[in-house]
Amino acid sequence: MPMPTPVLEQPPPPAPAGEWRLLHANIGVSAMHMQLLPDDFVLMFDRTDSGPSNISLSGDSSPCSPPNSPSNSTNSTAAAIKDCTAHSVLLDLRSNALHPYPLATNPWCSSAALLPNGTLLQTGGFSDGDRTARLFSPSSGWNDLPSSLAARRWYASDLLLPDARVLVLGGRRQFNFEFIPPLSPLPTFFPFLDETTEPDAENNLYPFLHLLPDATVFVFANDRAIVFNPYDDLHNPLSTRRLPPIPGGVPRNYPSSGSSVLLPLNPSSPSHAEVLVCGGAPRGSYQQALKKNGTFLPADATCGRIAPTDPNPAWAMEEMPLRRVMGDMVLLPTGDVLIINGAASGTAGWELARDPVLSPVLYRPNVEQIGGASRFEVMAGTATPRMYHSAAALDTYGRVLVGGSNPHVGYAFAGVEFPTELSLQAFLPPYLDPRMDPVRPRVVAAPAEVGYGEVAAVRFEVPGGELVVVGGNEQQREQQVVVRVAAVAPGFATHAFGMGQRVVGLAVGMVAEVGEGIYEAEVAAPPSPGVAPPGYYLWFVVHAGVPSGAAAWVRIRPLGAAT
Repeated sequence: MPMPTPVLEQPPPPAPAGEWRLLHANIGVSAMHMQLLPDDFVLMFDRTDSGPSNISLSGDSSPCSPPNSPSNSTNSTAAAIKDCTAHSVLLDLRSNALHPYPLATNPWCSSAALLPNGTLLQTGGFSDGDRTARLFSPSSGWNDLPSSLAARRWYASDLLLPDARVLVLGGRRQFNFEFIPPLSPLPTFFPFLDETTEPDAENNLYPFLHLLPDATVFVFANDRAIVFNPYDDLHNPLSTRRLPPIPGGVPRNYPSSGSSVLLPLNPSSPSHAEVLVCGGAPRGSYQQALKKNGTFLPADATCGRIAPTDPNPAWAMEEMPLRRVMGDMVLLPTGDVLIINGAASGTAGWELARDPVLSPVLYRPNVEQIGGASRFEVMAGTATPRMYHSAAALDTYGRVLVGGSNPHVGYAFAGVEFPTELSLQAFLPPYLDPRMDPVRPRVVAAPAEVGYGEVAAVRFEVPGGELVVVGGNEQQREQQVVVRVAAVAPGFATHAFGMGQRVVGLAVGMVAEVGEGIYEAEVAAPPSPGVAPPGYYLWFVVHAGVPSGAAAWVRIRPLGAAT
């Protein structure tokens, strides 16, 4: 009698990497906008016209004020109700405590840039906020600068320039740009936005802006891109370079809402830059979703990558493992990109998306695609949908903070498919796995401030006292140790785009042991403000591919500033 063939048990597939943690079940507001600030604070805020929030302003010295009624509301009694709630909150990362702040004018769908002095410049919004600029710092709160914008800025994008001015570009029916501080009382016409708008969907709002190392600006809108110098005459054809359209013709900007990052800059080739654009929604998605019993078209699954600094730039296309619209792209100190939040069908807008994408995807830009190998890896998922009006941002500890999601005119917690989300989560990328702790460095000392090209000392500690060495021998050890330093500029996250986020690899020289398990690395600050605009950066020490458990805040002085 033949023996039965043994059935070999297959080991279970490995669990997806990464981990989710709940930081707050309720922060009081839905985090439509998010910004990491120096000294480890995170500012999160919403609209002022969506009704009272879930966090009180009681105890604040300023009086409660009547709220703006929702833009589609005709209820006159709503405006008479005193709104004693906050629409912005500040999270202290060190204590996890929340502090409410009053917000006077409406920043709905606004833009922002972190100034070199650490103050957040916040621009535009809706109704009483559309021409308002605001300044925010934890010590002074919000300071409105009424009528300080030359044009109505709603769905515009901001970018800090090398000279510390802020470029404010675009907005609904605004085919122009301006500067803060202003250079002219009138905005400058920008024909590229006129060319890329669609009459029934626009698809070029919140244009993607990236500062290139030569101090020119990369602009992506709809399915096209240009490089221009905002200080040059735009009628001079030599001042603007048109890049090829991204293949496939899929719109990538609001409301088709893909996302984009400038990939990390390498100190060995400081003039080279690459841009990554991922996701979006097929043309017509917005109109189809708006119809009665709307059709929610599948989101796009492609990424395009281009080096606008090359003599003949061309797009290289890659396929994501998950379709995604309204996904946030967050630069990590390892040089990888996390793609998180969003939906697999539909488009941005109230009630216009379905099929939340619950699993982030990690993109490793430096992986060689040999034999069909993918640069993408699907991470552990969450149970919390993050749809329209979500945000994600890197924090000082290398976590990715995730908040927001409110695809409704006001706050709606019941009777809807995707309730307003007031929770705040942290996604821990694979490098925060405790199994990495034996090689995880700890920053001991770093300069508070540096100038361009200066060499500074960064001290760090390694568990066990031994650095990882690649090849070589003991005499060559200083040149073989795997130590990098990444300078990360925190971005302003809203509507699937992190304005101004940037990772700059710093040149590391000699690494020497100065105490038991303590090492000092010679680190060169960025060579120019085109490579790294002035301001505050998180300096992470990366040892054997693992970032430090916390980063040091280091300010890069503007050119000409006193030491």
